[in-house]
Amino acid sequence: MKHVAPILLALLLVAAPASAKPPELAEVWNGAEIAWRDMGSGVKEAVRTGKPVLMLFHATWCQICRHFRAVFKDPGIVAASRDLVMILVDVDREPDVNGGFAPDGGYVPRTVFLDSEGNINEALQSANPKYRYSADVDGPAELLSLMKRAAKGAVPPPGERAEQ
Repeated sequence: MKHVAPILLALLLVAAPASAKPPELAEVWNGAEIAWRDMGSGVKEAVRTGKPVLMLFHATWCQICRHFRAVFKDPGIVAASRDLVMILVDVDREPDVNGGFAPDGGYVPRTVFLDSEGNINEALQSANPKYRYSADVDGPAELLSLMKRAAKGAVPPPGERAEQ
């Protein structure tokens, strides 16, 4: 699985034109304050800037995703988003991207952190062992901690392993 993501990113980098407009539904994920990118423009920005990536996988039919949207209105989340490339992926519109970045399943919402070369950062997982890439949907604390660690080139905190 570790090799699929960089290959998919390389193909997207070559094939996808950079888009100046935000992805569909960015506005409901606080697009007024967070610079959401689609996959093509996000990949190009990550490669150009060397910034790590937060990929948020969602679906329009997902009630939990709708609830999770409120977390992205938190001022701390907004501020932390400036240190990352934020990519918003609708799993129904982009099934190939969804499948390429599903280290423990294709559930939604799913928040996956990547380095600028497209490698999944396995050190950045939620506390939920069943859904390791599903940050707490009820508040910003867990996601904010993960985002800050991603921006610093995350390694597991002392005493923790990357995989739980």
